[in-house]
Amino acid sequence: MKLRGLYAITDSQLLAGGKLLPYVEAALKGGARLLQYRDKSSDEARRLREAEALGELCTRYGASLIINDDAELAARLGVGLHLGQGDGSLAAARALLGRQAIIGGTCHASLELAANAVNEGASYIAFGRFYNSQTKPGAPAATLDLLEQAQQRFHLPIVAIGGVTLDNAPELIARGASMVAVIHALFGADSVAEVERRARAFSALFDAA
Repeated sequence: MKLRGLYAITDSQLLAGGKLLPYVEAALKGGARLLQYRDKSSDEARRLREAEALGELCTRYGASLIINDDAELAARLGVGLHLGQGDGSLAAARALLGRQAIIGGTCHASLELAANAVNEGASYIAFGRFYNSQTKPGAPAATLDLLEQAQQRFHLPIVAIGGVTLDNAPELIARGASMVAVIHALFGADSVAEVERRARAFSALFDAA
């Protein structure tokens, strides 16, 4: 699967109250190519249940599910994995999940971290934040120049994350982002229809690029 387009990331607070599945389905209907299930709670039974349901939705819409920071859950479901810095070894995750799994790594604003991720077998490298982010207000700031340098140096898909909106996504894509990872600008909506509209608008940016 070509890693290009909208990368939707769930947020357990934003999608509380029964919104998770309908809002994710709307994002997938609107063209999201990757979906990252991000839930930092310790309720393993609920996380398994939700991840299974999300996996079924992704299969239905031809998208890929990525689990945030839980290699065992990813292995159990046979899906992808995203690791932050300090979430464990990417090489070990690759050994566990096999050669076909999509595994991504957070590289903040560092080409050195990206080089490490590439060497350990990452499927994509994620840089951010690029703009003020509600999810990670204190994360190191990445620049558009860094994106260009990464695109020239590494032959892997590049994900841009952190405060991405419909207004600033075009410049990220123009400077080398293969995918834009979006949380609030996608799911911070008051209806399923609005989530789908936003997903279509983000997806259309890649058609134009």
